[in-house]
Amino acid sequence: MGGDRRCPARGDPGHREGLLRQPFGIFIRIEGVPDAVGLAEITAMPLGMELPAPRASVTGVVYWLDARNHQVRVRLDEWQVDDV
Repeated sequence: MGGDRRCPARGDPGHREGLLRQPFGIFIRIEGVPDAVGLAEITAMPLGMELPAPRASVTGVVYWLDARNHQVRVRLDEWQVDDV
């Protein structure tokens, strides 16, 4: 197996770049982990927020991962809301 096969750990913060926007979320590239594909799903998005534009630079935290398939779900920092 060649190349970097790392996958980010759950809870890892980091910089991401939006790749492809879909009705259910946006696929994102994860800096430093070329084999991983991240997904920020609308199910994690608070009401009144919007998906980032493709190619937008975003930050977030990994909250689910499948290291075997290099699939990662990310909660974007801009989607964090304070519990009042």
